[in-house]
Amino acid sequence: MVKNDDLRRQKPVLWLTLTALFMAMVIVLSMSVMSIPVPGGHLYFNDAVIGTASLLMDPLSAFLACGVGAFLGDALFYPAPMFVSLVTHGLQAVAVSLLFAKLKWKKPVSAAVALLVGAVIMVVGYTIGRAFVYSTPETALVKLPFQCLQAVVGAAIAWVLCIPLGLEKQFRHVTH
Repeated sequence: MVKNDDLRRQKPVLWLTLTALFMAMVIVLSMSVMSIPVPGGHLYFNDAVIGTASLLMDPLSAFLACGVGAFLGDALFYPAPMFVSLVTHGLQAVAVSLLFAKLKWKKPVSAAVALLVGAVIMVVGYTIGRAFVYSTPETALVKLPFQCLQAVVGAAIAWVLCIPLGLEKQFRHVTH
């Protein structure tokens, strides 16, 4: 059996394909036309893909797919916060991936805890990042409730996809 961390060494084509697939999904869902306008910006659905990819992939793959994917999505569609996205979603993806792999609780609980930690990282990262990018904490605070909603909805969708709907088991089956 191939461990998740060994996938890139033992099955590099599969690893590259899956990483690129999740990265492409993050980029596409970073588009404003794929979002809901809210005060202070947009509500994006890429957090659902970021949470899902982070639960399924090793930390390096998750960082590339989610952090670099969010960076590229912003670079293409709205470049101002692209470095905030790289750091925030990259850190979020690595944290979720590591926590889910290391926690020894039942999978539903481990996944929920990992995703909630990731959601907190995302909300804090973007709140601080917006304060610097737009030079005013008020701008960051306007979007804060929507950022929290985006994080919770993304985490909930990722959890439902991976645990009750069995995507995590199917992913392990395909990669082993």
